[in-house]
Amino acid sequence: MNLEEYKGVYVFAQQVDNKLNGIAIELVCEAKRLAAKLDTFVAAIVIGSGIKGLADELGAYGADKVIIIDDPELKEYRTEPYTHALASAINEYKPDILLVGATAIGRDLAPRVAARIHTGLTADCTQLEINDFPIVARPGVEQKHNQLLMTRPAFGGNTIATIACPDFRPQMATVRPGVMQRSEKTDNKAEVIEFNPGFTPDHNYVEILEIVKELNKVADIMDAKILVSGGRGVGSAENFKILEDLAEALGGQVSCSRAVVDSGWKPKDLQVGQTGKTVRPQVYFAIGISGAIQHLAGMEESDLIIAINKDETAPIFDVADYGIVGDLNKIVPKLTELIKANKKEA
Repeated sequence: MNLEEYKGVYVFAQQVDNKLNGIAIELVCEAKRLAAKLDTFVAAIVIGSGIKGLADELGAYGADKVIIIDDPELKEYRTEPYTHALASAINEYKPDILLVGATAIGRDLAPRVAARIHTGLTADCTQLEINDFPIVARPGVEQKHNQLLMTRPAFGGNTIATIACPDFRPQMATVRPGVMQRSEKTDNKAEVIEFNPGFTPDHNYVEILEIVKELNKVADIMDAKILVSGGRGVGSAENFKILEDLAEALGGQVSCSRAVVDSGWKPKDLQVGQTGKTVRPQVYFAIGISGAIQHLAGMEESDLIIAINKDETAPIFDVADYGIVGDLNKIVPKLTELIKANKKEA
């Protein structure tokens, strides 16, 4: 493999029903940051049917090129046609780096593509960086600069691993939604490139007979500006009522830790953490949450963290901006009362 042939930071810009997934925008913004360090361009690959109108939005967030793979066979996501489309685009355009969102689609698609084009894949990354020092892939072999360093939790979140792919291209990573920062829109216009590798019947092992869409009545916690999050220390599903009252008074939403979901007190959609969602609210209340590393991975980038816990040695206090040691059953209702009273005075 001639590594010099591979250029640019590429993003698989996931769309569903001709609407870009939020992770597509996050990855384009992150690709722009990485591309600046490599003095190269950003390209987004969009796969679907009737999707040409998505190029302008991707350009506004920093994509220099948008590669459109538009075909009726790609209207709904199916592993084999999408794998054929993305792998063909990689072979044609030879990206140096390819970022994919760690969504249900991305986690299905990325490993299949990586195997087909014979490169490595680092899954569920929480940080990406370009090295400014030589790395050694094997003893006695010094590698050049400008490798992508892909960082992810390992061993159940008990350690952090940084991984490089020095010998194969593209350097592929899936990235968890909510981890990367969005930048502001600009007037940038992307160059639009239409590419279609062609499809034959042997690409379609699966036929979709029916699509049933479940309407989720729960607002996405990743969009919340204020989160009131509860852990095992809340005590019971019924006791979450005091957290819900606080969230309502603040105009926020309730979320929870994995222990709460495992206990059946709250649905998985509300889980914050390594195996849940990554959130960046303006204010995050951690109530009855000890602060295990798996939970911190999902909320430590919050602007303001307020912890309430009866255990003064709880790890959550190490990351909290403000901490209250005491009984949450007394503190939370009193806090809700004060907030409501302050609203009335205002």
